[in-house]
Amino acid sequence: MRAPPRESADAAAAVLRAGGIVLHPTEAVWGLACDPASEAATLRLLALKRRPVDKGLILLAASIAQLEPLVDWQSLPAARRREVLASWPGPHTWIVPATAAVPAWIRGAHAGVAVRVTGHGPAAALVTAFGAPVVSTSANVAGAPPPRTLSELARHILAGSDAVLEGEAGTLGQPTPIRDAATGASLR
Repeated sequence: MRAPPRESADAAAAVLRAGGIVLHPTEAVWGLACDPASEAATLRLLALKRRPVDKGLILLAASIAQLEPLVDWQSLPAARRREVLASWPGPHTWIVPATAAVPAWIRGAHAGVAVRVTGHGPAAALVTAFGAPVVSTSANVAGAPPPRTLSELARHILAGSDAVLEGEAGTLGQPTPIRDAATGASLR
């Protein structure tokens, strides 16, 4: 089995635009990215993970401005909105009210959408090069431990990916925490 090629952020973004799946480092683990507007790419990514669509997926952004068309900020109380925005860029994922622009295959069975503005260099470079948020989910089979290194990846996930973004996972000890923006409650 050959691993997909290692690519720069610009080349990996081109793979995403073509409907491909990119392995990329995040703050803590290796992730799988695809274009959230592509239902086919998203369903292919979910099949690699053996994850049902109803669970929903995280959208990774490089800036708050990239999230504007996807998040209904006005639905959040001002204090809650300030807390969310003050946590970025950084390793904080929030479930926020979604606009109609977020497809059902991203939201899953939820009214909200999980979003993060990353401060991790390689991941932010990928999203910046893509020009919009990307799906970002840990590169593991659902229920298995997330891989901190490429060598920990399941063979079928590596083989099913189209490119590997250059870089290394960050030093965060576990996947980013997920909180409900409306209540502040911790979900992971």
